[in-house]
Amino acid sequence: MEPRTSIDTPQPAAAKILVRAGRPWVHGLLFVLTFLSVTYAGMSWVGRDLVHGPDWWGYIRDSLHFSIPFLAFLTAHEFGHYFAARWHRVRTTLPYYIPLPFLSPIGTLGAVIRIREAVPDSRKLFDIGIAGPLAGFLVALGTLLYGFFTLPPPTYMLQFGGHEELHRHLLRYGTFAGYEPSGNPLTLGQTPLYWLLSRLFEHAPPMYEMYHYPYLFAGWLGLFFTALNLLPVGQLDGGHIAYALLGGARHGRLARLVVLGLLYLGGVGLIRELGPALYAAHSWGAIWVWVLWILIAAYFVYRLYGPDWGNVLPVLILLLVLTQMADWIPLLASWGYSGWLLWIVLLTALVRVDHPPVLYFVPLDPGRRLLGWVSLVIFLLCFSPTPFNVAL
Repeated sequence: MEPRTSIDTPQPAAAKILVRAGRPWVHGLLFVLTFLSVTYAGMSWVGRDLVHGPDWWGYIRDSLHFSIPFLAFLTAHEFGHYFAARWHRVRTTLPYYIPLPFLSPIGTLGAVIRIREAVPDSRKLFDIGIAGPLAGFLVALGTLLYGFFTLPPPTYMLQFGGHEELHRHLLRYGTFAGYEPSGNPLTLGQTPLYWLLSRLFEHAPPMYEMYHYPYLFAGWLGLFFTALNLLPVGQLDGGHIAYALLGGARHGRLARLVVLGLLYLGGVGLIRELGPALYAAHSWGAIWVWVLWILIAAYFVYRLYGPDWGNVLPVLILLLVLTQMADWIPLLASWGYSGWLLWIVLLTALVRVDHPPVLYFVPLDPGRRLLGWVSLVIFLLCFSPTPFNVAL
């Protein structure tokens, strides 16, 4: 599950009870528990498999280099929303951090604030919506820059066990260049901003090893969750921004195009990840994964454009054709991740695609419109079409 960082989204029953309580100690306790949970989870990422055996203080120290900047990102994002709401005299809660030890690979589902009253106009909605992603992005960017400026040499990886092939390559050549790992290691996806920064600094690690670099890992996660929140869909932060910037009708069209794009990426990922495994089990496996994909695509396209089949059928056919052509277009050949299908389920079931109307639609002034377009650029810089490269 992705961290929850957007405002005005449906909350689980337990969160609603906490929101009604409104006690400062609850926020503090949840923060402490989340800090401990994220630090514990980080030990399995940035400090595992040391060659010289268990080093618990080393595990904790390295994990703090991950958990502190990552929680700083979450905190900046949520307090961006909080202070913007307070500036506009809109009643809101302090952030509720959501610890999830043992179940989440990063130890948390993120953090949420709860707006306790309807935001009266689109200008205030815009300010509250954009303040969180901008604040969080600045912290994530600062974390990445610090990580790149303090990069150790590639021989840093010699201290980690379970990387014998890489060790031999580093001892011979002293660089990551030219090394291809065997098997299918978990590989984090490039974003345009991360790729650009990695080109400017020497010794940038490959994406299948960067989680051993705590500041890079925390910064990459900050970019990833910033992009998720800036999706211009429903009541995500990006949905608030796009609704105030474009109006309800144009926001609705844009939101549907974005969901279709995620659906395409999810379908391509499903076929590439599940198809080979099914084909290995049965000669008809590749056909069955396509049947599954057609059913999934038809369901979601109908959710977006139904019940008018005059819209549904052309969109569905175009989506399936593009999926078939994915391997023929060099730019799209490496795109796709089946996890986007789960995210679409959350968007359509909880966040919704369309933004509910506000009481007063107030046009944005030029400065706010510029910030709105800047947020779109930030989204494009932070988005990865294949955030996790997995193979079954």
